[in-house]
Amino acid sequence: MAAWMDPSIDMDKMSYEIFSILETKFLFGYDDAKLLSIARSPPQTPPMVDSDDHGKVRILSIDGCGASDGLLAAAALAQLESSLRRLSGDPSARIADFFDLAAGSGPGGVLAALLFSRPHLSAADALEFLAKHHKKIASLSSKKGVLRGMISGGASGIFRRVFGDSTVREAAKPMLIPCYDLATGAGFTFSRADAVEMDGYDFMMRDACEATCAGNRTVRIASVDGRTRIVAVGGRAAGMGNPTAAAITHVLHNKQEFPRATGVEDLLVLSIGGGNAVSPPSKSDLAGDCAADMVDQAVAMAFGKSRTSNYVRIQANGLKPAKAKEAKVAAAMEALRERSTESVLFRGSKLSPESNAEKLELFAGELTKEQERRKRSSSPTVVIKQAMTPRTSSATTSTTATSCSSSMLTSSSL
Repeated sequence: MAAWMDPSIDMDKMSYEIFSILETKFLFGYDDAKLLSIARSPPQTPPMVDSDDHGKVRILSIDGCGASDGLLAAAALAQLESSLRRLSGDPSARIADFFDLAAGSGPGGVLAALLFSRPHLSAADALEFLAKHHKKIASLSSKKGVLRGMISGGASGIFRRVFGDSTVREAAKPMLIPCYDLATGAGFTFSRADAVEMDGYDFMMRDACEATCAGNRTVRIASVDGRTRIVAVGGRAAGMGNPTAAAITHVLHNKQEFPRATGVEDLLVLSIGGGNAVSPPSKSDLAGDCAADMVDQAVAMAFGKSRTSNYVRIQANGLKPAKAKEAKVAAAMEALRERSTESVLFRGSKLSPESNAEKLELFAGELTKEQERRKRSSSPTVVIKQAMTPRTSSATTSTTATSCSSSMLTSSSL
């Protein structure tokens, strides 16, 4: 082994230097100017590219749980949606119009479902929904909370009223919502792409939301056709409190829907954290936060120099504890005005030069540019799978409740 690592043996010196530089860049980042100057390769003829820019796939990833119970993410998306409406000149624009895929865990999964189901809500309405019902949603993670909810009509009843009989395959855009299946001892992801292909992977949206919010409590659910049955615990238990890496992997390997995405340079990713609590977290929360930070570090390193534009992470330094709905929303909005934190591999975290709000404004500009580019492009960047009609099994689910779910939300839930 020592001989292999010694560049003085019969080994191409240039190859040794290149591998050494690549290893150093992987471990310590792309910001060392000296390394970059050494690593420059001889000029090469640029590859032939299509004159029609193929654009970037836009990914939204929302962490599970955290101190904000999803309110930080909802507040961030409400502000982002406001910026998108102003920049695009469309007062009715919604978050779902500017993203190609949504991934969410825990309350983040509920938020993704609210924004990307048919008919999808505005971010402001989703914020109002979470602010009003966050306690009931949080109670799903404890057995005591669920027993109380069964008597008073808790989160399960809320999900039924909002989503009706809509299913994962009926989502407006590709969607990923993770949980953990105790029956197989592996993570399970509710995926629109899979649901479109097979009825055995299509679940009620309300069941997917309950599963990802289950925490350590078990939830037994079955697919629409009854073929697939899982015993679910929450997405955070699956180590997918931060589903960003799963979303990126899904896009890069799903060539049917994202045929032109070959690397991180072809992506625009917004990842929203759960918000760290001011008070000391529990052991489970601490483990979940650490796992989420590690995903953030790995993804940031993968994006390299483009992480300042193509990858944006929103994370609060600390959220002030509050009980009233209005106070919780105010704390989340206040966190957006603070300078955000950024993960640095092997170096903990540091304060970003920009605030969360400034990051969102800059990212809104990137999303708007991509939206305008697509209007001029002759070739699609995303080709969303269309559901087969009729369904591949005899188990047909009525979706008449879906059309009235929005009015139910406005009149009963908000």
